[in-house]
Amino acid sequence: MAYVQINNPFPVTSCGRRRTFTQGGVPSNDRNKQSRFNSSPSKKKEEKFKEHNMYDKQKAETKKEHLELKEKGYGHSPLKESPAKCWKGYERVPGTKEFDKGSCKKSSPAKQSNKKTKGKDRHFRTPEEGAGMTAKGVASYKSQNPGSKLKTAVTGKVKPGSKDAGRRKSFCARSKGWTGERGKAARARWKC
Repeated sequence: MAYVQINNPFPVTSCGRRRTFTQGGVPSNDRNKQSRFNSSPSKKKEEKFKEHNMYDKQKAETKKEHLELKEKGYGHSPLKESPAKCWKGYERVPGTKEFDKGSCKKSSPAKQSNKKTKGKDRHFRTPEEGAGMTAKGVASYKSQNPGSKLKTAVTGKVKPGSKDAGRRKSFCARSKGWTGERGKAARARWKC
């Protein structure tokens, strides 16, 4: 036989459990009703609407005005750019909070001035020559992007298992889907 509590102030429900004061005290009461321990019914305090500016200096003084401006397409003022600095080689992303994920991005490299396939200081080969960058082009890119590991194509004979053989294998696998004129020429130059 199950243990029976004697002198328990809370009534037994139809399933055999007892309702406590947090659940209203009796089965007919609901949790949403006032608790025995609250002297006054709980009311949400109405928040006072704070005036604020929207885009194009439209001012919302009441919640109704705010909603009307929102329907017209006005948004809130963007976040101000934080004075917090990023690491060397990175720059702040506008409209983000400091220390948030994605608040810093890698600085865009200076635009290459000699992106051409003709002339004395060219940085790229023509498709007939096998496309890809020239040694001068790679050197120029490295000077504009310190720490870059860019290298020229592996065109000669390589020993199986060497670093160059690994680079060739990786490039050939990566460029399998290249169907353009320059892509096909580059693959031929790499001997894929």
